Amino acid sequence: MPIMSLEPHGVGEVHPPFETLAEMFDHVVQTTPDVIALWEAGQAVTYKQLDGAVKGLAADLVALGATGNTVGLLVPNGIVFSLGYFAILYAGGLPTLLNPAYPPAQLVPILKDAAPEIVICTAQTGETLDALSESGLTLTNIVLSGSAKEIEDFSAHAVAPSDLLNINTDSPGALLYTGGTTGISKGVEHTHGMLADAVRAIEWIWPARASGEVCLPIAPMFHIYGFLTGVLNPVYNCGTVIIPGVFKPDEIIDLIATHKVTMFGGGPPAVYSALLQQSNFEGADLSALRVCPGGGAPFPVELINRWRKATGLTIQEGYGMTEMAPISGNTDTFGNKPGTVGIAIPGCRVEVADLNDKDKILPVGGVGEIRFSGPFAMKGYRNRPDETAETIHDGFIYTGDIGKIDEDGFITITDRKKDVVLVNGFNVFPRDVEEVVFTHPSVQNVGVIGVPDQRSGERIVVFVVSDQGDSIAPELKALCEKDLAPYQNPAEFRFMKELPITAANKLDRVALRELATETTS
Repeated sequence: MPIMSLEPHGVGEVHPPFETLAEMFDHVVQTTPDVIALWEAGQAVTYKQLDGAVKGLAADLVALGATGNTVGLLVPNGIVFSLGYFAILYAGGLPTLLNPAYPPAQLVPILKDAAPEIVICTAQTGETLDALSESGLTLTNIVLSGSAKEIEDFSAHAVAPSDLLNINTDSPGALLYTGGTTGISKGVEHTHGMLADAVRAIEWIWPARASGEVCLPIAPMFHIYGFLTGVLNPVYNCGTVIIPGVFKPDEIIDLIATHKVTMFGGGPPAVYSALLQQSNFEGADLSALRVCPGGGAPFPVELINRWRKATGLTIQEGYGMTEMAPISGNTDTFGNKPGTVGIAIPGCRVEVADLNDKDKILPVGGVGEIRFSGPFAMKGYRNRPDETAETIHDGFIYTGDIGKIDEDGFITITDRKKDVVLVNGFNVFPRDVEEVVFTHPSVQNVGVIGVPDQRSGERIVVFVVSDQGDSIAPELKALCEKDLAPYQNPAEFRFMKELPITAANKLDRVALRELATETTS
């Protein structure tokens, strides 16, 4: 049985119970067949049309031997993603969500680990797969365009789901890979039952109406956050998904206004910051917007304040990872503290472990490594027993995130364990410095990293985006001296037109370190 309560809360409405994603998808098709499921570049696809195409493609996949095997999905956000994903489910395959931006060198180890024989791709990502011919991989590519003609053609030979397979809660639902910004990506498998509970947990944090929501996701759909908020939860809510093309903040604002978007899957701070900087933001009609989730990286409180002042809405930050998402969140009903990632979802236990002794659990307010156990957490990494043993200890998953829990149960994430800067023996958390720098009214974005230093071990370098350029450097220096401890003070400020971000729109600290090293070497 589902672990999440379906009782309504806030503006949420009771949704029909379901145990598998197939039941969830069948429900939306049966109850709201004519609602637009997906809109992309002027093309609208209803749930009835999507269902026909999904069942038709599923039949083709079954004929190719997809049942019981992994099937790669190497496509960008779009109609083709939902079409390919649900078709793999109905074919009884394990959808393997791949980053379409990865070059061949990064795809090869993932494909060898997942071992799909079939990969759904687009014409563009198909070229990347063609470049893998010397890797020893043998793949059958299915190239999708997502065009109206393709949707119609697949629908013409659709078969009933009962003729395809019998899906249950233990059936494979998705294979996702960790970000891999350092080291090799690790596979995390989720079942239908686990993802069904994840959908309900998202609903617990950001409750939606049972129909009528219009969602605009920014996060990549191969990423756990974008997958839930941009693919699965809109189906659960019988909602419409507006899919933008390449991220252009001014165009995103126009789409929100034109389509009367109600739920904006903005994701990391860089996305919200970029929208606030656009010339068309102030006059845009955002009156339909009511839910603004945040996640993927800690949000500066000042950014949350700026968004609230501009829109009247609060960015409600949540917390999760590929190994389990969501873990916690800020909610209108159960409490919202800007600067935190909220309280743990029902059934999830979150604790803080000492940085030097993982068995020592810290009291309220203690800063250490976040660990959690949850009802739909992964059981281990695919084919990686050593990494599994390193990450899971005493029944808890150790996140690598540094944070604390206050007396009300609200969790604050300061930084990643690997991002902590050691200055003269003191731990400096980049977020502490970033929060102070961001309070300057001319600062639009900020990133803090540490670089090696012969005297202090490491020194703090602050990368800043500001319309005033480096003219504000003295003011930032004075601000930091006023509000930070001496060992936390930056050694230097560097000014850029924009900060590098990862494919998931998170601040790319690895790239910043490389920039700093190149400049100082």
